[in-house]
Amino acid sequence: MFQPHIKPFHLAPRDKFSGIIMASSTPKPRLENKVAIITGGAHGIGECIVRTFVKHGAKVVIIDINDDLGELICQELGAELVSFVHCDVTIESDVENAINTTISRHGQLDIMVNNAGIIDEPKLSILDNDKTDFERVVSVNLTGVFLGTKHAARVMIPKCSGSIITTASVASITGGCTTHAYTSSKHGVVGLAKNVAAELGKYQIRVNCISPYFIPTPLALNFCKLDENASVYSNLKDKKLGPQDIANATLFLASDESEYISGHNLLVDGGYSVLNPAFGLFSGTR
Repeated sequence: MFQPHIKPFHLAPRDKFSGIIMASSTPKPRLENKVAIITGGAHGIGECIVRTFVKHGAKVVIIDINDDLGELICQELGAELVSFVHCDVTIESDVENAINTTISRHGQLDIMVNNAGIIDEPKLSILDNDKTDFERVVSVNLTGVFLGTKHAARVMIPKCSGSIITTASVASITGGCTTHAYTSSKHGVVGLAKNVAAELGKYQIRVNCISPYFIPTPLALNFCKLDENASVYSNLKDKKLGPQDIANATLFLASDESEYISGHNLLVDGGYSVLNPAFGLFSGTR
């Protein structure tokens, strides 16, 4: 009987012809030689993203208005890996300065994470909502993202590469979860990301959003009048969403693993947004 000659399989470095990746007992850091800016990086989800990026080889610049918290993170993780720039994301000169400082310090910007955000007091009736409060939330959550995206693109376009990521919310695709101002701002950043992704694709710059479900950060707990031990509904039984889950999703969109993903709103909500409560009886748990 004819026996075909089978050549032994060898792992080889990845190239454009074979597409094969060499196996290694020590994985290469996913953000090695990358420089990232993270707005609102001094606490909460932003701080978790900072720590995750550093762990995976990136040099990180935190931009925030919380100077003391930002400086503490720099001291803990090392000034050679993390630096801090005071910046109010609603002030264009602050944002421009933060980007320029990053370029002066590191010579490049590969990843921009627009994470800074606020929320207003819960007022269920639109009749009770004030224009001033609405504009304040939109100024940080939407205008701040616009400015961060604009000035990141300014330095990414000449080198034809980069990843811009914005923290949105499950409120970006649903109604009735949060305030009118917050919901409007999160819908807005998704639209902005799609529009900018369409423009910047020719420069190989990717623009995406991440939309988390409820995470028990101090901001969210205060808004919902809950303590840190409160139970929050999860569509994934016995699973709770935490800042690290969002940091992991951000890491994916920042890395070369997502090199063909742009204009996307990545939902990290355990399927909450696809749930129709009227059909909950099929699960036997609702």
